[in-house]
Amino acid sequence: MLTYLLRTRLFFPGARLIRFPFEIRNQQYIDLGEGLTTGVGCRLEALPSELINHACIRIGKDVQLNDRVHIGAIQEVVIGDGVLIASNVFITDHNHGAFDERATTEEMLRTPIDRKWYAKPVHIGHHCWLGEQVIILPGVILGKGCIVGAGAVVTKSFPPYSLLIGNPARLHKRFNFDTGKWERIFAQ
Repeated sequence: MLTYLLRTRLFFPGARLIRFPFEIRNQQYIDLGEGLTTGVGCRLEALPSELINHACIRIGKDVQLNDRVHIGAIQEVVIGDGVLIASNVFITDHNHGAFDERATTEEMLRTPIDRKWYAKPVHIGHHCWLGEQVIILPGVILGKGCIVGAGAVVTKSFPPYSLLIGNPARLHKRFNFDTGKWERIFAQ
């Protein structure tokens, strides 16, 4: 632990604790934020799709990434303050190819590596908690205080203080501040 702490102070002075190995690709496009803590084997990759002069990955204050979190961005992934991310989580703002009305026959006949990259920004609100093995896909915006259950695949956006479960993730409960209780959502 002392070795991790010394390496953190030397290479990532704003972070609280970085456990190695820690892979960071194109650090000039990544803002780690103050007080970051990571587990082992985390991988942050910023590969801007165009010439930009700002960070593709922006991590807020006091964020904790546990073991083997992988974040990939070509446009924008923003993680708010006080977010807790469990192990083996994948967050991306891009895909190899379009999987909506933009898809063409010509594009789909190409190998995946040769398809055009498509991106939509991802925003994880302050104080969210992403459980073990969660996947966050392009275009997702999670409001403040969302909780995403283990193994959920989040394909769309959800409002603040939502409890999400499943594949694809669906709204299971919302916290009601008037009653001070979680309320189950029955119809979707």
